[in-house]
Amino acid sequence: MSDVITSPGRDRFNARQWLLTPWTIVIVVPLLVLLLDPANAWVVTIFAIKALLGTLPYIAVAVLMIAWLKAAGAEAMVANAFKGREIRMIFLAALFGGLAPFCSCEVIPFIAGLLALGAPLSAVMAFWLSSPLIDPPTLFITASALGWPFAVAKAITAVCLGLFGGFAVKTLHSAGMFSDPLRVNSVKTCGCGPSPFEGKPRWRFWQEDKRQDIFKTELLNNSLFLIKWLALAYALEALLVTYVPASLIVSAVGGEGVTPIITAALVGMPAYLNGYVAPPLLAGLVEQGMTTGAAMAFIVAGSVSSVPAMAAVWSLVKPRVFFAYLGLGVGGAILSGIIFQLSS
Repeated sequence: MSDVITSPGRDRFNARQWLLTPWTIVIVVPLLVLLLDPANAWVVTIFAIKALLGTLPYIAVAVLMIAWLKAAGAEAMVANAFKGREIRMIFLAALFGGLAPFCSCEVIPFIAGLLALGAPLSAVMAFWLSSPLIDPPTLFITASALGWPFAVAKAITAVCLGLFGGFAVKTLHSAGMFSDPLRVNSVKTCGCGPSPFEGKPRWRFWQEDKRQDIFKTELLNNSLFLIKWLALAYALEALLVTYVPASLIVSAVGGEGVTPIITAALVGMPAYLNGYVAPPLLAGLVEQGMTTGAAMAFIVAGSVSSVPAMAAVWSLVKPRVFFAYLGLGVGGAILSGIIFQLSS
């Protein structure tokens, strides 16, 4: 019974926390539509439900993959990318950045440890720029909302952006910039799964009880996490498609040329929520007239400038490196949008 007995202050805190969850918006959206526009209440609700149900197979594959990677301790492979010659490290860091099954709190101690061990800033920047863009769940969610060509292009963009940033920092460092880039930090690990610095991956995780427990925990947590955020995404997409005029989207981020792509990249920075909400919303925007190049610029710039991604950089390096990260990310987003637009 002690678990249920809490102080009044704790009760208010829990209630406030619950009200701030995505589920609140998911419930409130159809109720508001029912109240303000009853004729469209059924349309909005069914749109969101059908979209979520259509995504469930992708969610299943994504959560199984991430749970397997976490239980196997695949982070150890990522740590190995930061060994050897600098150019090799940049390539591997950009490649593995999109495959690492890190939670947002793991990235900071992971990179802090690598920097403390002397990993070059160029390789770390390559990892920083590629890792927010793609991971196994995001790949499948993007494919379900925007199609496999867009999802594959985004994955390729993640690697290319990492390489672009890594070699840019290497060049600037050779010219005398970014000397002494680190803040004075004392970072502790968050305890999320096996340590990325120890041991080798155990792909047959079911042979160890501890790893089985990690698999079950990750499977449950990631399933709930993805369903929660995707339910929010499709509720917002239903509102977008129903109530936002296509002419408004076309006037801002439609049409030919570079301007819509630049606009989308700049708007993507403050407007981006996370990698699971963005693809369904972009699908709605594309349906309303947003160009595919603008959509790519939006999602790349938004990923790089998301709060977890920026926190991982800001907490470890001095401001000049942080702003270099943002500049490279947004510049790469605009460039990737132009290239994707021309190739579509």
